[in-house]
Amino acid sequence: MALSTFAELKSSIADFLNRDDLTSVIPDFIKLAETDFNRKIRHWRMENRASAEVDGQYSAIPADFLEPIRLHIETGDYRPVELISHHQLRQRREASLDTSGKPAFYAFTQGEIELYPTPDATYSLELYYYSRISALSDSNTNNWLLTYFPDAYLYGSLIHSAPYLAEDQRITTWASLYAAAVQAINEESNQAKYGGAGLRMKIRSY
Repeated sequence: MALSTFAELKSSIADFLNRDDLTSVIPDFIKLAETDFNRKIRHWRMENRASAEVDGQYSAIPADFLEPIRLHIETGDYRPVELISHHQLRQRREASLDTSGKPAFYAFTQGEIELYPTPDATYSLELYYYSRISALSDSNTNNWLLTYFPDAYLYGSLIHSAPYLAEDQRITTWASLYAAAVQAINEESNQAKYGGAGLRMKIRSY
């Protein structure tokens, strides 16, 4: 069984379901699976960086933005910018009469990054973030997840086929296999990032 392209994935799903009349809906099963991937998977291959020159209160987020990891200022001395809630940012802005300065905090406001204090000059910001997994299509036939973890794509898609086909009894099987695949993906990422660190023994001197 080949599972390296969008077309091969669709064919495998049809084979698992033993159906040849689902051509129009199988892409929907895959799309629903991809939506769930972005909720549940956090892998180092999703990590991305974006830089921007900012001189105002708001800054746009990348088109593929999913979740922040960290934000920092590159202008002058390196300084992290702390993520706080929108409510906390409003409180700080109101308490200081909306003073300007070097940004120290940020929040997400209507799909943009809102900085506080409002920049008093132009600052270079770098956002380190999790990006969305690129969706498969006839023009985008492969991505890293399908290449390295085709089982997640297969079982994630099959979960969504069961209600459509009124075969709810199969959801448990697909869901169990899918959950195991997602867990393995996240664990592999953690192992790759932190596995070599190990535990350090503290030696006390007397």
